Amino acid sequence: MSVLTPSCPIIIPVKDHVSLGHGSGGKLSAQLMRDVFLPAFTNETLARLDDQAVLIVNGTRIAFTTDSFVVKPLFFPGGDIGSLAVHGTINDLAMGGAQPLFLSCAFIIEEGFPMEKLRRIAASLGRAAEACGVKVVTGDTKVVDKGSGDGVFINTTGIGLVPNNLFLSASEARPGDAVILSGYIGDHGIAILAEREGLEFETAIESDSAALHTLVAEMLDTTRAIRVLRDPTRGGVSSSLNEIAQQSGVGIILDEQAIPVRDEVRGACEMLGLDPLYVANEGKLLSIVDPAVADDLVATMRRHPLGRDARRIGTVTAKDPGWVTMRTLLGTTRIVDMLAGDQLPRIC
Repeated sequence: MSVLTPSCPIIIPVKDHVSLGHGSGGKLSAQLMRDVFLPAFTNETLARLDDQAVLIVNGTRIAFTTDSFVVKPLFFPGGDIGSLAVHGTINDLAMGGAQPLFLSCAFIIEEGFPMEKLRRIAASLGRAAEACGVKVVTGDTKVVDKGSGDGVFINTTGIGLVPNNLFLSASEARPGDAVILSGYIGDHGIAILAEREGLEFETAIESDSAALHTLVAEMLDTTRAIRVLRDPTRGGVSSSLNEIAQQSGVGIILDEQAIPVRDEVRGACEMLGLDPLYVANEGKLLSIVDPAVADDLVATMRRHPLGRDARRIGTVTAKDPGWVTMRTLLGTTRIVDMLAGDQLPRIC
């Protein structure tokens, strides 16, 4: 097929002020990075735009990442802002193949926030870190005026070690590679929305928030023919794959029938006018791999609790570089573009 520019209405970016859409992980986020931050901080490491920076210090390869968590509500089915902060930071390290070691944690607390809730969040963060085998070794606290902080914001930094013979990057996908997804998509975003809006479904939807470093370790023990790892958080599967396609200069073709979506999540998305491909996840990963190892890798992933629903969902192609398309259940092909704005703000 020949990809045409979509003719549907497009959100016009606000150029003079920051909007919620700039935090979506979609087109406005990319524009913010391209127009504001990359020119200010330009360097080769940052320009890779991976989930982490891999730095060489005295011959040791160190993965370094930072993240901020502004989720609303603070407590949700399947987790809370404390455990989410740990899982999200560890996953950014894991997508570079790193063994996570240490975290920093900074709390920005709104004046008047209940101390009991703060203790609950801190305890959850501590338990999550301990369960993942990492230590919180430094941090900071700031208190802002009532009405200025929406409860609690958390900023984290993570450090880990990367094997010397491993290089993973969104720029490494090649035509013919297989696209693998570790499991069902959309659970986190819909769980957050349901809790925020007081929506009730016949079956409770829980966040998939989880640390993926042990799954990644088993994948890398099976093969080093993995080119790209990404956790599809803000902007969902669509944004992650579009970033990979653009940075690698390749096309990606998805098979809609192969993409796992729970019936409850699909039903909620249909009711709310959302597309599961754009809904955030916090315990899933995408992997771009040499097709020769795809089947063995999926089998390995399925033996791990966090990869038991893994499957191949698409193929990398030389055709239509920079675009993601999908063969639909109806037998047609559609463009899977990045969102301009944000379907679900404040989800991580």
